Amino acid sequence: MDLVMDARRTSAHAAFWLMTRRVTVLAACVDVVFFLFFLWSGPVYLAWINVLSVSLYVLANLLLRYRYNYLALLLIWIEVMGHAVIGTLAVGWGAGFHYYLLMFIPAIMVSGYLALTLLPLCVLFTLYVGLYLVATRAGPLSPIADHALVALNLFNVLVFFMMASYTARFFYQRVRQSEQRLREYAARDTLTGLYNRRYFLELAGKEQSRAERESSPLAVVIADIDYFKNINDTFGHEAGDQVLVHIGAILDRCCRAGDAVARWGGEEFLFLLPNTEASEAEQFAERVCRTVAQQPLRRAAQDSVLCTLSLGVAAVGMDKTFADALAEADRALYESKMAGRNRVTTTGPVVADSYLAERRSPA
Repeated sequence: MDLVMDARRTSAHAAFWLMTRRVTVLAACVDVVFFLFFLWSGPVYLAWINVLSVSLYVLANLLLRYRYNYLALLLIWIEVMGHAVIGTLAVGWGAGFHYYLLMFIPAIMVSGYLALTLLPLCVLFTLYVGLYLVATRAGPLSPIADHALVALNLFNVLVFFMMASYTARFFYQRVRQSEQRLREYAARDTLTGLYNRRYFLELAGKEQSRAERESSPLAVVIADIDYFKNINDTFGHEAGDQVLVHIGAILDRCCRAGDAVARWGGEEFLFLLPNTEASEAEQFAERVCRTVAQQPLRRAAQDSVLCTLSLGVAAVGMDKTFADALAEADRALYESKMAGRNRVTTTGPVVADSYLAERRSPA
């Protein structure tokens, strides 16, 4: 759980810095518009202040690109606060430059732990209220025409809405992506990347319900790596893990559209084959068996591990649950083991109950 939380925090921080880079580009473009606006309406000194603002955003973007994140963030804070204070004092509260201070609220809240956000929020609140009191009491230092003031206010409101909408949408998409990745992690075996047992059982329940509604066939194939204990004893447990990954990748490639394969446990794998009759499932299992036998694990120039599978096949019917079919496939797998391994057996006669204990003994 700690690893998952660390991954989520890392993802959130990476998303924050990516969003910050994009916002610097947008903010620089806005300042170019301000430059042209104040050249037209005056006061001209505000136009040249925007040249400095663009330069600061370009520098901040470069710093973010080379991972000097906090220095870049300091420049952004200085630019936005300075711009908001100078613009508000120069042309008045009605110009709407104070809106840009509010953009720091979501940035502060996602940039660190809650305890670390209190001081920046207090500073921001104090600045905002203080700027309002000074601007409304003192009036603008460099008033502009009413129509220009209205246009400037509407433009600032538009930019504020655009930035707020963009940041909200950006983080919404990031949250959705993180949720999807977490669902994938929860459904996958950490070693092989195949489905894990828990998710596979959920999938099997859904597929059986669908098969019953549509009166369509459904089959299961269970596979077990032959002599896996010998592989571990001979080559080491690291080689055993490599074998599991190698075979897992082969089995995944063998799946057709709609099929599913999971690491069932240890060296066992399980296929779920929708819309597949027992005879078709047997042919599928034969192909898997041959494919694995023909592709040994290459570990070094002259070091390879020959891997084979024993497989059992069973069909899920209207009068047979997935658990029943799995038990039959398990017995068929045992027969494959007893018949010499590296082979496929379909559902056959019930073997003595003692097979379960024997079946779990080292192969």
